[in-house]
Amino acid sequence: MNYLSVENISKSFGERILFQNISFGINAGQKIGFVAKNGTGKTSMLNMLSGLDNPDTGNIVYRKGLKVAFLSQEPNLDPKQTIEETIFLADNPILKVIENYEKAIENPNDSEAYQNAFDQMDAHNAWDFETRYKQILSKLKLDDLSQKVANLSGGQKKRLALANALLTQPDLLVMDEPTNHLDLEMIEWLEALFAKENFTLFMVTHDRYFLERVCNEIVELDEGNLYSYKGNYSYYLEKREARIETQTTETGKAKQLYKKELEWMRRQPKARTTKSKSRIDDFQDIKNKAHQRRNDHEVQLELNMERLGSKVVELHKISKSFGDKDLFNKFEYNFIQGERIGIIGKNGTGKSTFLNILTGNMKPDGGKVVIGDTVKFGYYTQKGINIKEGQKVIDVIREFGDYIPLKKGKQISAAQLLERFLFDRKRQYDFVEKLSGGERKRLYLCTVLIKNPNFLILDEPTNDLDIVTLNVLESFLMDFPGCLLVVSHDRYFMDKIVDHLFVFRGDGEVEDFPGNYSDFRTYEDSTPKEKALEEAKPKNDWKANNDKVKLSYNEQKEYSKIEKEIAKLEKERETLQNKFATENWDGDEIDKQSIKLQKIIDKINTKTERYFELMEKLES
Repeated sequence: MNYLSVENISKSFGERILFQNISFGINAGQKIGFVAKNGTGKTSMLNMLSGLDNPDTGNIVYRKGLKVAFLSQEPNLDPKQTIEETIFLADNPILKVIENYEKAIENPNDSEAYQNAFDQMDAHNAWDFETRYKQILSKLKLDDLSQKVANLSGGQKKRLALANALLTQPDLLVMDEPTNHLDLEMIEWLEALFAKENFTLFMVTHDRYFLERVCNEIVELDEGNLYSYKGNYSYYLEKREARIETQTTETGKAKQLYKKELEWMRRQPKARTTKSKSRIDDFQDIKNKAHQRRNDHEVQLELNMERLGSKVVELHKISKSFGDKDLFNKFEYNFIQGERIGIIGKNGTGKSTFLNILTGNMKPDGGKVVIGDTVKFGYYTQKGINIKEGQKVIDVIREFGDYIPLKKGKQISAAQLLERFLFDRKRQYDFVEKLSGGERKRLYLCTVLIKNPNFLILDEPTNDLDIVTLNVLESFLMDFPGCLLVVSHDRYFMDKIVDHLFVFRGDGEVEDFPGNYSDFRTYEDSTPKEKALEEAKPKNDWKANNDKVKLSYNEQKEYSKIEKEIAKLEKERETLQNKFATENWDGDEIDKQSIKLQKIIDKINTKTERYFELMEKLES
């Protein structure tokens, strides 16, 4: 079933053309990963597909009644609402179905309206909406439903927006970097959800394992042209390489033909035949093909780093806690030259704290960190570059000098260094605040590396980088001769550049695992574990018990809780009654506690009456 058709669309910003005359379609069941360099129109494409923007030319034609949900990089949520209010006040058609059902119950004589509302509840699987939204929020570590949006971190807001998008059960889900701010456990849960449920997806993500496991098609925008690959990320890499090889061969042939035609052009007399005019017209096409250049770069930088001595970094029984929460307890490790270690673990288990203690930005509660005399840290943090108003890209590098020393007495200018980090001469004079998120990250990485560190620490370096830049970064890091310590949820990135892992398990446990992420995942999957208990379905399955249930949605919620509330009150009554026999209260205190006891008894009676009232309604 065709969901939408993109017909010859074009988009520009000022004089900059992002793409021209692009066409493709999205069908039911497709899970498409959209791949392109930063700054080539990925976000514009997502905005247009989700109806937030329009192409300059061309059309996007949607199937009638198509439901589209969009997960943006920076969700627009009401800061005054709580997490639960954000869910219930969202523009979710399922909530409208539930509201119509409740209205139908209020008019029991209109059996046709009731039956229609009941059928809609069935069609939208609305009966278990409460269970579903609580499960999703729990998986995304949003457990305090009363917390205000204003008090959430940026990552929590992104996860709340993801929950909302999933709960709308759209025909088409458009997502911009869905795995940002998710830990590995959350990412794997999301992968399993997309594998199990029939979502149609169109997404941009730098998480290549996510593309590998979720997508059945990769669409690439490269040098203004669109290429489609009917397979996962591995298939895309294989076929893309073959395509580029073919293009390179064709360019080589075009260059040879160009030389031949250029000689012919120079020999031509002023008077030309019709045949020669046709050949002259073709010459321009040959020239364009011969001068085609791929804009693929590699960061090449011979660092003038000081050689590491025999003592690098020693951790002697370091411990750190916040309140009652242990992050790590008496952890010991001695780093050696050339180590490449990845750090993984759930959010909040102490990964960033560990890096801050290692670099001296935070003190451990116990133990000590011993740093070798030759160690020079380069610390790439999640905070990124400090943007100064009115500062240009090249000014950021010139703060370190107009020329930067390299190996063997060589040096490089600030402009040349920026070119190696994929900033062309024109881009170097742009204001830093105008750079995209990925470009700022790349510039920040440049400022870290030009200090010539021999112990490089990277905290989530892959966030906001496009796949092309990631490949460039990986190539550089694989040749980095010093020590490397990386925190990242990008499993593909970790597999390529680290040799073993520190696994932060929580509750103070840190495990040294001898292998990369894929090795660890294989080990974990092969280790016998207690099967997780399936989340129990509501005991009172109000749809299954009676096809003509007459409880409203809110009444069902009340009915499912009221037994527990009565039991809790009866326990309070029993505890208080026992105190009358054991406590040595004076007359005033006895009166006070008697009033309290009577209030509890009144609540029990009221709730018991309500319980029987709901039960009678349920059974009628």
